[in-house]
Amino acid sequence: MKGLELSKRFYEECGKPMLEEKFPHLLPYVAVGLVGSGSECFGYDDEISADHDFEPAFCIFLPDEETVGRRSAFELERAYARLPREFLGYKRSYVTAVGGNRHGVIRTADFYTAKTGTPDGELSIGAWLSLPEYALSEAVNGEVFFDGFGEFSRIRERLSCYPEDVRLKKLAGNLLLMGQSGQYNYPRCISRGESGAAQMAIFEFVKSAMAVIFLLEKRYMPYYKWSFRSLREIEGREALSNELEFLISSGNENGQAEKKISLIESICKRISAELNERKISPSDSAEMECQAYATNNKIKDTNLRNMHVLSAV
Repeated sequence: MKGLELSKRFYEECGKPMLEEKFPHLLPYVAVGLVGSGSECFGYDDEISADHDFEPAFCIFLPDEETVGRRSAFELERAYARLPREFLGYKRSYVTAVGGNRHGVIRTADFYTAKTGTPDGELSIGAWLSLPEYALSEAVNGEVFFDGFGEFSRIRERLSCYPEDVRLKKLAGNLLLMGQSGQYNYPRCISRGESGAAQMAIFEFVKSAMAVIFLLEKRYMPYYKWSFRSLREIEGREALSNELEFLISSGNENGQAEKKISLIESICKRISAELNERKISPSDSAEMECQAYATNNKIKDTNLRNMHVLSAV
């Protein structure tokens, strides 16, 4: 059973009755769900990942202490800890009365501050540019089962995707890195016989190309170990995922380098066409450097547009 399904069933069969019976006065103020760190919050958990931090559990998010006081929060934590120690054959880990790090009672402000550095999802341009993308993905993943107060879901919606100018800045930077690493440096490293450096260039190309695709899809790229899986799940992107995986998993001998150079150019042409189709860039060039500067020129905020093209990557 997937962790998200297990969590929802544990809430529906054990958590929800507990809240309705013992804390009906708090229901208008709480949110419940499974969101944050861990493969189960992305739906990527399996038998291998179940060897740690896998349990029947959910999060109860509370607003500030003026709305729900410390005493009520403490009583809720104790009630959560007293829920069945085993559910559907899965055992729970022990959570102290002061709450667990990933499950149990958590202040909404504490959760979002841990992920984004701000309690309410109101981010400056500088914060949007510098926050790790995986942290943003953890702020909006999983599922909210119930939100009586609405605060948690409002912040979640606020963080659901990059502001458009920030998205364009990140796109521009990653497009430039694609061109530098894949179209320029990889062939030069091959011509010099620097196979190791060539592989590093390929890695940078693949990483930047994946970032571009997630930005085009207006989705956050998760932590690197889940990035390929997440890319494969996007409709129409499975073939590209396989191509990118080939680039980083194959060597440069026996004609492979020539095949990789050709594949890089093919990927760049397709991304160029997609930038045109989405009206992000007016350039029809397959050179990613040209596309980078054309994309950067679409940014409306003058200060952000005039920042270095790589300032967001």
